[in-house]
Parts: sequence; C-alpha cells; structure tokens
Amino acid sequence: MRRKVVVLLTLIVAAATVIGACGMIGGADGSKSGQSQNSEPFDLKLRHIQLGDANKNRLARLEAVVKKTQDQHPGLTIRLDGVDSEVNRKDKLRSEMAAGNPPDIFDTFGSPDVGLYAKEGLVLDIAPILEELGLKDKFLNLEPWTHDGKIYGLPNGGSIEGYFYNKQYFTEKGLELPKTLADLEAIADQIKADGKIPFARASKDAWVPLMTINNLWSYYTGPHFTAGFKTGESKWTDPRMAEAISKHQEWVNKGYFKRGELGLEYANQRTQLLTGEAIMMFDGTWGSSGLTDEKTADGKSKFGFFLMPPLKEGDGISAMVDTNNGYAFSAKVAEDPRKLEAVKSFIRNFYNEEIQLRGLMEDGVLPSLKMEQSKMEQVVDSGLILEIIKRTNEVRYRWPAFDALIQAEVDTELRIGIQRVMEGDVKPAEMLAAVQKVQDEANMAMR
Repeated sequence: MRRKVVVLLTLIVAAATVIGACGMIGGADGSKSGQSQNSEPFDLKLRHIQLGDANKNRLARLEAVVKKTQDQHPGLTIRLDGVDSEVNRKDKLRSEMAAGNPPDIFDTFGSPDVGLYAKEGLVLDIAPILEELGLKDKFLNLEPWTHDGKIYGLPNGGSIEGYFYNKQYFTEKGLELPKTLADLEAIADQIKADGKIPFARASKDAWVPLMTINNLWSYYTGPHFTAGFKTGESKWTDPRMAEAISKHQEWVNKGYFKRGELGLEYANQRTQLLTGEAIMMFDGTWGSSGLTDEKTADGKSKFGFFLMPPLKEGDGISAMVDTNNGYAFSAKVAEDPRKLEAVKSFIRNFYNEEIQLRGLMEDGVLPSLKMEQSKMEQVVDSGLILEIIKRTNEVRYRWPAFDALIQAEVDTELRIGIQRVMEGDVKPAEMLAAVQKVQDEANMAMR
C-alpha cells in the first residue's frame, strides 16, 4: 500500500506542477488568469449529492477542491448544499430551473437534463473555458454534455454496471464465472439451494432494479435499441422487451432477491453482500466504495466483479458504460467576472489527474479524463478495482443508461410500472403498453 501511495503522491506533485504552469498566464508575478485582487466578499452555491458514509471520500475530494478554489480567490465563499440524488434531479433542480435560479454549480445529468435546461438559456456553455484551460480534448466522452455544438457540463468520472460477487464463496463452492445468462441462473439456483440470497438488492427506488432490467433488455433487443424510443424507431411494446422483463420477473418469482426488498433503501443491498446474506450484487462501479477494503484471511480482495453475460456464449459482452453524471454551471455566472473566474478555477482544480486518480484509488470511480492504463494500475492497491478496469476492457457493446435516452415523463411511468410488475399487480406486456402511450405523447410534444 505504501508504494501505491508514494506513486500517487509523485503523480499528484507532477500534476500540480503542470496545473500551476497552466495557471501562470497572467502578470509577471505568476498570478492566475483573471484572478482579481479585489477581496470584497462574494459567494458561489454548489449543489452536490455526496451524502452518507458511502460517499465520504467523494465529499472529502470535493471539499479539498472547494478549499483550494477559495484560497485562490480572496473574498470567495463556496456554499456547499448537499441534497439526495433523486430529490435533486426530480424535484429541487427542476423547480429551481423553472424559477430561473439554479445553483451556480450543480450536480446533474448531461442527457437529457442539461440539454433541456440549456434550451432555456439556463446553463453556461463552457466550451470556451475548456479551450482556455487546455481541457477540451482531455475527456473520454463529452457527448452526453454536448448539445447543438456547445458543451454544458463535465462528467465527474466513468462507471460501468455489473456483478460484485463474494470470491471466497465462489472458490469454496467451486463456482466459475458465468459465460451465458443460463450459467448465471444455474449459479443463482445453487446459491439459493444453499440457503443464501443469490442477488443482493434493495428496490425502494425503482432505478435500482432497472439497472438489471436495462441490461437484460439490451441483450434481448440489442445494445442500440433504447436510443430508438425517442425517434419512434423502437417500441416498448416490442415482444423482445416483454420477454426481457418476463425473464426478470421469473427471477423475482424464483426468490433470487431478498423477500420484501421493494421496501428497502438502496444502501441495504450492500449490507446484504457485506454480511454474507447475499452472494452477488448488480450495481454500478460506484458501488465498490466500502467493498475495496474487505479482505480474505490470506489478504486477497474478498469481492470480485464480472459483467452480465450474454444470452449465448460468444455473442460479446454488452454493458452500460456511463459518463453522464457530473457538474454543470448556471448561465448567470457569466454576468459576474469574479464568479466566472472562480468557476474556471473550480474546473481546473476538480478535473485533473490528481482528483481522478484519487477517485479511482479511494472509490473505484473510473476516470472521465483520458489516462494511460499503467498510471491507473500504479495507484490501485485493490484487486477489486483492478478487476473492474480489466472487465471494462472486455466490453464489446457500450451504451448509456436508459434514463439518459428517454424523456423524464417516460422514465417516471417506467419506474412506477416496473415496481407494479415486481409486485405482481400487472403483466409485463400491459405495463409496457402504458409506457409506450406516454412515449408517444412525449415524442409528439417534441415535434
């Protein structure tokens, strides 16, 4: 571990040197571009979603960036406003946008959210800032944040969805990683017969089971099918969609998930895995936080990671690979030169190798910046994170999460409907017909 920390510190010093040099484009005294000597108090409001113990490392990194940015701008106070992710996205941020008064810096999704807000002139186009800071070509993917040729935000990191699993249990029971969906079901049957829960899950928030379901339907329909809902090329009523959701309902009926999990908060599923009550957990790689320090008696990582296997062996791995969550900035920032310069500093301080490598080392957050794999491996002291990096390179078909591709009202109908299916209140085909009706209405409103 000490060697990893030394390597990271070396990289941090190097990165800081480069950042400092980039900032020395002002006067002969080396002051940063636009940094004012005016020390009159001013503030920025920063909305974040880093709440709870699972996000403590993310919050610490954000606080470090905030402190550094404040130190660079006399008089600046950055007010942190922590809000639950779902509340922020579905309620608070929407009402603030409707009132024309969003936070100066805010956590959001690039697609479709920022695209809608940008149409109303509420979000700052940061393409000129990225050019100025030399960052425009440094990101792996800015497509979710690019609308009509302008860039309206930046991804905090990358993520991929797959199964975290108890490696020690797999070894003791002689289980091998599945190559097909049928293999995965056979493993789940064996685990259930052993008195354990095959899949840890807590589905009070409907997006949690929809991660699994989204991956299933992307296998049954193809990786690009979801992108066709908004254009009308794809239909929720496609028989393959019903087949995929019926497969998931089959898993529910077989008892692959904890009884009563529809009433459990998201954090509970990690508890199921950590305590050994459950053996596998489908989640985004952000879920590695809290798992990386768990070791077996011989010091090896207790948990591993694999991707949902295809229907047939050799079909190629299909997975959600995401760069859609990050920070955007209020258009009003441009009206105040001091605020604009502070935002530039925040971007410079947050989106660099130091923070990206810390995120990878501490939480398994995949970098959103282009980075050599060898650099990532140098700072990782967790077998779990190394597995995540390896599995990511195995993906043949990459696609964004469903909620980045459909309208908000369609997403809402789907979330309500999927939980009703899980409860046994409606059949998959009936639920999908209701979602398609909302989809047709949403598509018509766009014309």
